Amino acid sequence: MKKKLLAATLAAAMTASLTACGGSDSAQEKGDGVSITIFNSKIEVQAQFEEMAKEYSEATGVNVEVYYSNDTVAAHLATRYSSNDPYTLSMVDAKDVYSLAEDHAIDLSGEKWVENTNYALSVGGKVVGFPVCVEARGLIYNGDAIEKITGEAFNPEDYATLDAFQGLLEKLAAGGMETPTGIMKEDWSLAGHFLSEVYEMQDDVDGFITSLHEGTADLANNAKWNGKMDYFDTMMKYNYAASSAIAAEREVSEQKLAEGEIAFMFGGNWDWSMINAYEYSENMGIMPVPENTSDGSNKKLVGGGSKYFFIDSSENTSEEQRQAAKDFLNWLVFDEAGNAFLTEKCALVPAYKNIAAAGLDPLSLSVKSYADAGNLIDNYNYLPDDHFSLCGAAFQKYLAGQTDRAGLAKEVEAYWASTAPVER
Repeated sequence: MKKKLLAATLAAAMTASLTACGGSDSAQEKGDGVSITIFNSKIEVQAQFEEMAKEYSEATGVNVEVYYSNDTVAAHLATRYSSNDPYTLSMVDAKDVYSLAEDHAIDLSGEKWVENTNYALSVGGKVVGFPVCVEARGLIYNGDAIEKITGEAFNPEDYATLDAFQGLLEKLAAGGMETPTGIMKEDWSLAGHFLSEVYEMQDDVDGFITSLHEGTADLANNAKWNGKMDYFDTMMKYNYAASSAIAAEREVSEQKLAEGEIAFMFGGNWDWSMINAYEYSENMGIMPVPENTSDGSNKKLVGGGSKYFFIDSSENTSEEQRQAAKDFLNWLVFDEAGNAFLTEKCALVPAYKNIAAAGLDPLSLSVKSYADAGNLIDNYNYLPDDHFSLCGAAFQKYLAGQTDRAGLAKEVEAYWASTAPVER
C-alpha cells in the first residue's frame, strides 16, 4: 500500500507541478510526440526507473523508455553508437563520462542545476556530467542486533581500530551471535569497492596507480594493503558463510543483516534498496572500515558523486529530444516529484543543495552526515573496465581459500602491469 500511495502521489505531483509552474504549457507542448531513451547502469533502481518512466510519460507527454544491460558500460554503449542508436540520456560512472564525453556528450554548463551541486563533471572546461546522487561505502552495521547482545549503546566511533572491532566481534560471538559478519562475493564488491580503497587511501593515489602500471608497486609491503587485508581476514573469520563463502547469495546476506542475524557487512548506502525488502532494524548505519592506523582514514567513508547522466550529442538525437532530456534533469532537481523520486523511491542521497533529505533511509543519513562533515575520501574514477571482473576473480579465490595474501597481491600487481592506463 505504501508503494502504491507513493506512486499515486508522485504522479499527481508531476501533473500538478507541470500545470502550475511557469512554462508548464510549453513543457507539455514540447512533450507531444517526443520520445527519449534512458540507459541505467544501476541495477538497484531499475524497477523504480521503469515505474517513474510510465508516470513521467503520462504527466508530461514525453515518451520515456528505460534500459539496463549486464554488459560493461563501455561495451554496451559502443554497440549502440556503432548501430547509430545512442541513448538520449546515459547514466554511467565518472570514468565513462571522462572517456565518452568529448565525442558523445553535449555541454551542460548553462544549466541552472550546475549552481546547486559540488559534484558536476567537466571535460575540456565544459560541464558534461549531471551527478545523480552521492554514494559512499564502508561497514554497514545493525546497531540493534549489537546492543541486544552487549547491553550497551553502540557507538561506531568506538570501533575505529581493528583491535577494538575484533574485541566487539569476540563479545558478540560469546554472547550468542557466533558468526556476526557477512561478505558479499560479487566481483564489483570485492574489487570495485573494497580493493579500490587500497588505492584511494594512498598518500599519492595517482602515483601509486602509476607504480602499479609500471610494475614497481610492492603490495605485500604496503601499509594500506595490509591494513585492509587484516580487516578482511577478520571479517572472513567471523563470516556466517565461511564454509561456502563463494556460494553466499547477496540477498541472503542482506536479509541476515537487516533482521539482525549478523551485525556487519561491507557495502554502501545503495544496499538499502535490498535491505528495506525485509523486516529491517531502524538502528542501522555505515561506519568507516576499522583499521589500526593513525592517518585518520579509519574515521572517513569513501565516496562522492556517483552515477552521472550525459546527453547524447550526435545527429541521431534531435534538438527536441535533447531539450526533453534537459527538462527531465531539471525535473529531478527542481520539482518536488523529482526530488521524491530520488530520495524516497530510489533511496539516493541527493547531490544538490536545494533538495531536502530528512526522509532518507538510515544508511543514506549516515552518508549525508559524513559528507556534510567533509569526511569522505574521494572515489578513484579511473579503474579500467575489466578491473571488476579480473581482480574480482582473483579476490574470490582468496575468499574461497584458494590462494593466500601474497598470491592475491601478485595477481593484482600482474593485472595492473598488463593493463593500459585509462585515458583522461
